[in-house]
Amino acid sequence: MKKTIQAEVLGRYACNDLMPASGAYVGLAPQGDVGSWQKECKGYQFWSRASEDGCFSINNVLPSDYHLYAWVPGFIGDYQNEASITIASGCRIDVGEIVYKPPRDGPTLWEIGIPDRSAAEFYIPDPNPKFLNKIFVNHPERFRQYGLWERYSELYPNGDLVYTVGESDYSKDWFFAQVTRKKEDGTYVGTTWQIKFRLANVHQNGTYKLRVAIASSTLAELQVRVNNPSTNRPLFTSRLFGRDNSIARLGIHGLYWLFNVDIQGNLLSEGENTIYLTQPRNQSPFQGIMYDYIRLEAPKV
Repeated sequence: MKKTIQAEVLGRYACNDLMPASGAYVGLAPQGDVGSWQKECKGYQFWSRASEDGCFSINNVLPSDYHLYAWVPGFIGDYQNEASITIASGCRIDVGEIVYKPPRDGPTLWEIGIPDRSAAEFYIPDPNPKFLNKIFVNHPERFRQYGLWERYSELYPNGDLVYTVGESDYSKDWFFAQVTRKKEDGTYVGTTWQIKFRLANVHQNGTYKLRVAIASSTLAELQVRVNNPSTNRPLFTSRLFGRDNSIARLGIHGLYWLFNVDIQGNLLSEGENTIYLTQPRNQSPFQGIMYDYIRLEAPKV
């Protein structure tokens, strides 16, 4: 049997030309689109984490053609090197410095959560006592408790979640998953969450950007409306997406998604505004969305 001499890929990963991408996840995976490594299940993948200065080394790589992928905790989006990398037996490749420019149009007006591809920073309720698993009491992975999805209807019996920027605390006031609501007859209905915020000045002719990073989705749909929850056509819809089943399997993340929504300035008002996030799919208690991070940006400067 012929022995394969495995290879090594070196480099330095930077973010925005200004700072090293400390702790970045950098990997080689079969060629594909940005983020396609998440769904890749046939080919080999080889991953490493960058050091504080952004340097990385991916060792023991098998010969093949790959794309270089990466993502950085604390920043939204995915990196993919445009050119493929061909690994030959025993080679050593230095890709030099690669630079990732995270999505950004204008300055941040407000943000909710931490861009780390997980919903763990949001409010995770105590379980129903009859389902309590003592292993996960005061545990970092308290989301492993069974039946937490049922707590949403109990905590919000008369209406859905309302989050007020500048007053609410996402660790206490943002439920970890936007799930369906169970009715008294045992059926389920979709839910609409509200984000309330104030603007001192509005650029009527400008375009604001809402960035919604998703940590997980299960047979769900995200609809976005601005200042009018009753419009038949939402400003944005993801359509049906996601099969992670994170809610049912007691997880806190699945496949990562990033939606970028343009909001024309004439839809906003000086003073109070509301963004409505609707998840209308309602055939099961396990349909829902786990958010990673949400940010509203002002128009380009």
